[in-house]
This record gives sequence, structure tokens and C-alpha cells, in this order.
Amino acid sequence: MEKIDAKGLILRIFAPTIVLSLSYLLLGQFCNIPHILLFCILGTVILAPMELAVILSASKRENGVYSLKSAFVGQEKLPLWKILIIAFILFGIAGLLSAFVAPLENRIFAEIRAALLSHLPTGFDWTNYEYLRSFSKPILILTCIYYGIFNVLIGPVTEELFFRGYLTSHYKKQSPFLPILIAILFSLYHFWLPFNNVFRILAFAPAAYVAYKKKNLYINVFFHCLCNLFSVISFVTAIL
Repeated sequence: MEKIDAKGLILRIFAPTIVLSLSYLLLGQFCNIPHILLFCILGTVILAPMELAVILSASKRENGVYSLKSAFVGQEKLPLWKILIIAFILFGIAGLLSAFVAPLENRIFAEIRAALLSHLPTGFDWTNYEYLRSFSKPILILTCIYYGIFNVLIGPVTEELFFRGYLTSHYKKQSPFLPILIAILFSLYHFWLPFNNVFRILAFAPAAYVAYKKKNLYINVFFHCLCNLFSVISFVTAIL
């Protein structure tokens, strides 16, 4: 099994998100659809394929065939009911953090965020629901559906295979701190959501650690999907 050093880890994490973010910033200047829909489309055709390509290529080198095996190195089976219970407990902890930590972090960075968004087209602010409602009902419905598919399935499943699966198992310096490091880098790689890093790290670090100790990334997959499902429901409720 190939081992990844620190340089290789940083390159694999940030190359895809840099390509995605630059594409989003460029195309967003001329966007005639909701920017959040544009982002999800770009995430589907840029971010997910780039991350999956790394896993597939590693599997080819290690096993002779293109597969997702490199994301499951060292993983052990766990009953589904245990996975779900752990995921829901972690989701509950994340819910408490979203109620107490996220609002505080939003207030701290409110002025910086407003200043940054003032230099960008209105659509880059995904919380500007008045702007979103200016689109036709069919466009809004399409946006909600695609946002749900990307944010609940494509995005979190790909990211967990990549971060908690491939990167965590292949990093050469294995230690109990590794899942925390990966969780920090995972949060920082969200260039499109730069002002929620404290909340993201506090929410995802425990889940990453538990999945690492249990040797079962499905814990994080279910947890991540639950968190994003909550975000999607909140978004849909707000604009429809």
C-alpha cells in the first residue's frame, strides 16, 4: 500500500477544492441560475470526480483494478444498528453545537463576511433568500432537488470515502491525532464556506475519531449525510 506524506496529503486535499472554487468564482460572475445550484453542478462534475479519481487510481496501483478498495483499507464490519446509533448520537452533539457555537461564530465573522460578499454578485450569498425567490418556481424546485441530491448523497459519500477512508488509511504517520488532523483539513478545504470552521471542526472531529477507533467509515458517512440533510431541509423550508 502506498503511503502519503504531508505534502501529498495537502496536495490531494486542496487541489480539487481550488479547482472547484476558482471555477465557481469565475462562472458565478455570469450566472443566470441560483448560485447554489451552479455550485452543486460544479461539485458533481469537478470535486467528486477528482476525489474519486484519486481513490480509483490508488486502487488500480494497489489491487490491479479500478475500484474503491483503497478507501476501505483496514475497515472492519459493524452491525448496521450500531452504526446508526453512533451516527445519531454524534448528530445530536452536532445539533447542540449548531445551536450554541455556530450562531456565535456567525456573529464574530458577520462584518468580515458582509465585506467579502459586498465585492461579489448577490447570488454568492446563499442565505439571501429574497434573491433566490426572484427565480421561477420550477427553477427553485430544481435547485432544491439537485441541492438535496448533491448535499445529502454525492458530496458527503464522496468526501467520506476520500477523507475518512483513503486519506486517513494511507497517511504514513498513523496516530490517534490523525483523524483530528484530517477533520481540521477537511473543514479548511471548504473554501466556499470559510466562516464556519470552528463549528465544522468541533462537529466533525468527534465523528472522525470514533470512526477511526471503530475502523468503520460508515459511521461518518451516515453522520455526514444526516448533518447535510438537516441543512437541506432548512434551506428548502426557507425558500419554498
